[in-house]
Amino acid sequence: MKLKIYIILFFILANSITAQEITCSAKDKEIFTTRIHELKKEYLTKSNFSETIIFVGKTFLGTPYVAKTLEIGIEETLVINLQGLDCTTYIENVLVFSLMLKNDKSDFDTFTSYLEKIRYKNGVLNGYPSRLHYFSEWITNNEEKGIIKNISGDIGGIEMEKDINFMSTHRDLYPFLKEDQNFKGIQQSEKQIGQSTLCFLPKDKIKENEHLIKSGDIIALTTAITGLDVTHTGIAIREKDGRIHLLHASSKGQVEISKLPLVDYLQGIRKNTGIIVNRVQ
Repeated sequence: MKLKIYIILFFILANSITAQEITCSAKDKEIFTTRIHELKKEYLTKSNFSETIIFVGKTFLGTPYVAKTLEIGIEETLVINLQGLDCTTYIENVLVFSLMLKNDKSDFDTFTSYLEKIRYKNGVLNGYPSRLHYFSEWITNNEEKGIIKNISGDIGGIEMEKDINFMSTHRDLYPFLKEDQNFKGIQQSEKQIGQSTLCFLPKDKIKENEHLIKSGDIIALTTAITGLDVTHTGIAIREKDGRIHLLHASSKGQVEISKLPLVDYLQGIRKNTGIIVNRVQ
């Protein structure tokens, strides 16, 4: 009898821990199930993974833009929100669903496993500082995982020389940084970013190298803002005009394809300094 009670308590505790680590509404779970079913029904094996990225990315068109979707609760959890996306969670979810199609997976556990792998340092959620907050760190870490490759240096890019410390110097903007442990963790992340080499393609070099950018490449927009590396992300897509445009979760309202080619789109962003071009492996 005691053994049965211990076993029951063990399973209750295990399920409780899982619930604390994953934040997902019943609606989002329903959206996941419907989405993966529809994707698999419409998906035809693509000749390369970049085509899969574009296929999945377009299915999110019209999804509302919602900022700070991961900044909820009092402890870091794996937040799943398919009802509203910011520019980074859009990229993450497109990658995850694309990987699921590639590997012929459709279960929710695989979805959460892939999402954790992409979103966190070395693929493991271990508190707020373990999230890849800075996109330059996101790039470097996911390159180490073999998911993407920063090809900026191969297409005319140069090394980024900049101190990255926006979060620690703007502590009041991030509720989780009220805790000293989280704050110190972010400072350590910033220190590690400073020890990494990252190439970007300067703004005035993009047009002449645009032909080297492919549909499905992940584009990160670099900035002149002090202490910050990237302000926006999206997916390169070559449109009927032959030019590269940006498929992205726009802060203006929803997931969309930029009306202007990427080169012209960037001219309207005053602080933009260039882009980081990442090819999915």
